[in-house]
Amino acid sequence: MKIAGIDEAGKGPVVGPMIIAGVMIPETRVTLLEQLSLRDSKALSPKRREFLAGGIKKVAKYHILEVSARQIDALRERMTMNEIMVVSYAKVLKELKPDRVFVDAADVDPRRFAQNVRKKYGASIDIISEHNADVKYPIVSAASILAKVRRDAAMRDLEKRIGQEMGSGYPSDPRTMHFLENWVQKHGSLPIFVRHSWKTAQAVLKKHGQSSLSKF
Repeated sequence: MKIAGIDEAGKGPVVGPMIIAGVMIPETRVTLLEQLSLRDSKALSPKRREFLAGGIKKVAKYHILEVSARQIDALRERMTMNEIMVVSYAKVLKELKPDRVFVDAADVDPRRFAQNVRKKYGASIDIISEHNADVKYPIVSAASILAKVRRDAAMRDLEKRIGQEMGSGYPSDPRTMHFLENWVQKHGSLPIFVRHSWKTAQAVLKKHGQSSLSKF
């Protein structure tokens, strides 16, 4: 039996992409992941995550889906963020095609999330959907780590492109808010790698009397 784990990084940030990662391995080889002593990516240092990501990729099949800020804004015109998560998880499933999958539920109702993902996937599959699955199951911890490493890399790449620090990209990060404020003051708009549909972005634009994205 092939089992998989799926998790995301970057559902809530106002800056940068959302990453959905899936990891799959034969059930008889799960001990290879357990031997890596995996934990939820948020409980690990960046260096430790990158080290573990290398180990995960050596022993398991994986697929990583990147959903840009621009794509998220376009999708939110016709669906909720939870529905975007369902679509994204189903896309990863279609690439991996496991027999059973453990997912970190992106819905207040884990059972409903599983039902929606299964329906979108369009085929019979055993889905174990739970909150904090990235803490409970090594296969989901592995997906969490790959997603976080890719998300961090994407943010570093953006900072290199524009030559500015953006922080974590979350509205709660003062560095992120400082970046947004300064960008709008300088350019009169927000860059395309910022989620314009987020209330945080709209508030910054409104504060400075602007309402558009830049072409960057």
